[in-house]
Amino acid sequence: MRVLVVHAHPDPESFVAAARDRALDALAAADHEIRCTDLYADGFEPAMTADERRSHHLPGVEPELQRYADDLRWAEALVLVYPTWWSGFPAILKGWIDRVWVAGVAWDLPDGANRLRPRLSNIRRIVAVTSHGSSKFVNALEGESGKRTMTRSIRLMCSKRTRTTWCAIYGVDTCSPADRARFLDRVERTMRRLR
Repeated sequence: MRVLVVHAHPDPESFVAAARDRALDALAAADHEIRCTDLYADGFEPAMTADERRSHHLPGVEPELQRYADDLRWAEALVLVYPTWWSGFPAILKGWIDRVWVAGVAWDLPDGANRLRPRLSNIRRIVAVTSHGSSKFVNALEGESGKRTMTRSIRLMCSKRTRTTWCAIYGVDTCSPADRARFLDRVERTMRRLR
């Protein structure tokens, strides 16, 4: 498969970066074709400009974002690797969605229609690899907005048959080294089974 990995953590030495590296190694071992985007290393600007908002329904992205749009159109699978902060995506990842998943890239709204028409039918798999500081119970109480965004919004702009996988470690701030190692093994297994 053609797999786009989007990484969103500012610290290249973080546990999330270790999860990204494990995912990339497993994808390579499974002979997938891979493109990896590191939003922080790219210096991605997450804030939508006023001009972008005013032209929100017009097709296309700003010229400096074209390669991100091209990567989405290329991918058959999308792997998002990020920490969950304040029960959701980091701002840089949310900004990537706001600025790249736009009309003409992720969706169209035909004249007179009241429903978006998905454009990313090439994407058949979405995987989130994420860490949570709090427990699974606390995250469930908070509504797991990252998971909801992946399964109820992003997925709807992709193929009708897109499957999603949620690969999360909870309580990462207090878990043991053995727990972290088990999670990295789970990330590897998830990537090796990607189809």
